[in-house]
Amino acid sequence: MDWGIKNRLSRLIQADGHCFFLPIDHGYFQGPTRSLEKPGETIKPILQYCDALFVTRGVLRSCVDAAIDKPVILRVSGGTSVVGKDLAHEGLTTSIEEILRLNAAAVGVSVFVGSDYEHQTLMNLSKLVNICENYGIPVMAVTAVGKEIEKREARYLALACRIAAELGAKVVKTYWCEKDFDKVVKGCPVPVVMAGGPRCESELEVIEFVYDGMQNGAIGINLGRNVWQNAHPVAMAKALRAVVHENASPKEAREIFNETKGSRKVASKA
Repeated sequence: MDWGIKNRLSRLIQADGHCFFLPIDHGYFQGPTRSLEKPGETIKPILQYCDALFVTRGVLRSCVDAAIDKPVILRVSGGTSVVGKDLAHEGLTTSIEEILRLNAAAVGVSVFVGSDYEHQTLMNLSKLVNICENYGIPVMAVTAVGKEIEKREARYLALACRIAAELGAKVVKTYWCEKDFDKVVKGCPVPVVMAGGPRCESELEVIEFVYDGMQNGAIGINLGRNVWQNAHPVAMAKALRAVVHENASPKEAREIFNETKGSRKVASKA
């Protein structure tokens, strides 16, 4: 692996081999998203608990302080929306010149294995890898499923992750699954990070699936809505960081969540 790619990955994946990426790129297909109406304000109190920010160039330029001390993973695929015919019909949106100009530590692109646009999105990934390898930029593949929630099972996820790695992704973002998640990770020769997906019913549900995924081989998380849409985003971020970087159990992480939530309530009354 080239020195430049190693260096950039070392900024994203911490010395313990784990990572907590914070995605705020949801508006590229959802438009205004609850709690992301003002992305810059949303991330201010929680960014300190994360290792990198996953964001589009538009929001990065308009909403994120240029003095940010966290590395940026730039979302570089898009071209569809939730009201369009098919979320999988994506193309590459951002040039290598823009990627370099914005000082990205990595780039992220979605692939939709099993969709009508499987070939197109896999070629998007391949093209991006071909370009970015020349400049030492690691590529993160996002194994997206569009609206097809039923695809979030081990056999499909393992297939999508392995293909993404085979095509040159240095990191793969995928969904956790309750059964055989370890097989998804073991079948992927590059690091796997977990996506959050739609918001869970409770804090404990999030903490438990993150803990299980870490125990079964994931190196970390790329999780947004279950953090910044939580009523207590700082407490949620702090609890998840403990699971990712301190191997905290679900019980310990829940205690961190409750303690942080409680301390913020006291502070707000002072």
